[in-house]
Amino acid sequence: MENLFERLMYASRWIMAPIYLGLSLILLALGLKFFQEIIHILPNIFAMQEVDLVLVTLSLIDITLVGGLIVMVMFSGYENFVSRLDVGDEGDKLVWLGKLDAGSLKNKVAASIVAISSIHLLKVFMNAENLPNDKIQWYLLIHITFVLSAFAMGYLDKLTRK
Repeated sequence: MENLFERLMYASRWIMAPIYLGLSLILLALGLKFFQEIIHILPNIFAMQEVDLVLVTLSLIDITLVGGLIVMVMFSGYENFVSRLDVGDEGDKLVWLGKLDAGSLKNKVAASIVAISSIHLLKVFMNAENLPNDKIQWYLLIHITFVLSAFAMGYLDKLTRK
């Protein structure tokens, strides 16, 4: 009975596989949104203010960083929690595949969140004259919380690896 229970529990990791596949649909949605933004700005490029173009560029960078985060979580999570990826050709294989454990993945996700938050905060600063100071302070506080959390997670990971 115990052996059956353990095998069922171990096999249940495959429940995560469709979730990781679902992340690829979110990645597709981000790609569509990315190109929708580009198509939207192209006809207006010469009429746009420089600040507006920078803000759109920061939004596109933000989408790109989130997309990279999704790829990292999707592949690394699948490899760590479901099964090894057999992608065949070594020349096309991502260098970091199979090298990110759960702790490293957490640190990379935290670093990505800090980078995404930094881009968002830069957008806020570029639009600061249109925002009340208390709202800007909240953005800063949230960003500092992300930075401190990422630092603490990295430090704790370093301590536990020794």
